[in-house]
Amino acid sequence: MVQAQAVRQLSYIQAVNEAIRQEMERDETVIVMGEDIAGGGDREDKQDAWGGPMRLTKGLVGDFGRQRIRDTPISEAGFVGAGVGAAASGLRPVVDLMYVSFFGVCADQITNNAAKIHYMFGGKVNIPLTIMTGIGAGTGSAAQHSETLYSIFTHFPGLKCVVPSDPYTAKGLMIAAIRDNDPVIVFNNRQLMGIRFDVDVPEEAYEVEIGKSNIAKEGTDVTLVGIGYTTKVCLDAAAELEAQGHSAEVLDLLSLSPMDDEAILESVQKTRKIVIVDEDYPRCSIASDISALVAEQAFDYLDAPPRRVNPPHAPVPYSRPLEALWVPNKDTVVEAALGVLE
Repeated sequence: MVQAQAVRQLSYIQAVNEAIRQEMERDETVIVMGEDIAGGGDREDKQDAWGGPMRLTKGLVGDFGRQRIRDTPISEAGFVGAGVGAAASGLRPVVDLMYVSFFGVCADQITNNAAKIHYMFGGKVNIPLTIMTGIGAGTGSAAQHSETLYSIFTHFPGLKCVVPSDPYTAKGLMIAAIRDNDPVIVFNNRQLMGIRFDVDVPEEAYEVEIGKSNIAKEGTDVTLVGIGYTTKVCLDAAAELEAQGHSAEVLDLLSLSPMDDEAILESVQKTRKIVIVDEDYPRCSIASDISALVAEQAFDYLDAPPRRVNPPHAPVPYSRPLEALWVPNKDTVVEAALGVLE
């Protein structure tokens, strides 16, 4: 008889923190590095003052010490590069890149080194590197701290890219990323960190498979594709559409590279209509990629053109009212869905 796992509800932050903690307990080669993840530099009276800007690493330095929880200088190129080197040398580093907008400072380390070393060394060197980074608007953090940008990373072969949508997938994908022998980037949307979820999270360690999506809600009339926070937006829109007599299926993408093309096409073949909701900039976006996939491989099933819901091609506004208009929301998704349902 298989014994059931103990489950309880956690916040998104608690789920990520628990994933890191359990993997550090399981495997002594797992280390964490980044800015302010331990707090206080070498001052013992200021240890763990913050736990990173999203508090994802809070409490870890007290249990694992400063050799495994390493505060770094404010140099993304330096500590991401150190993470790549540590991974090549046999460790499993978790690197906290505070905000994805900072990727430009360390892009060479990610796209030229982490992504390509395994290939260029003929498969003899693995890079088991996990980069976790904050994404998403809606928190009043202005243009340089509110971008999403995951589409950029999916362009590079050798990088795996995942976007959790709730505490359950946050813990499972984080554990899967740390255990993976390839570099994995985990994009954590900050709006999810302030939401209470009615989702059970097992106490035991578990993995959510990288490369697979999840049907968050079954439906028959239209497919709504969500990515991270926009999965919640899609579920809210699906409830509104249901009240208007339309059955919407919500596909929670979870993994952007590799992407679950089969699940997308299967859903479209069933509903014959699709709306992709993507918080990244519209040009060369994940929404554009999925739209092209559907147009090329499921054209004969479509009763309406694929519809993309992205922000405008403009920086994220600092103004709260403008920011609220910039981010895709339930109303814009409902409007797009009704447009393809007509």
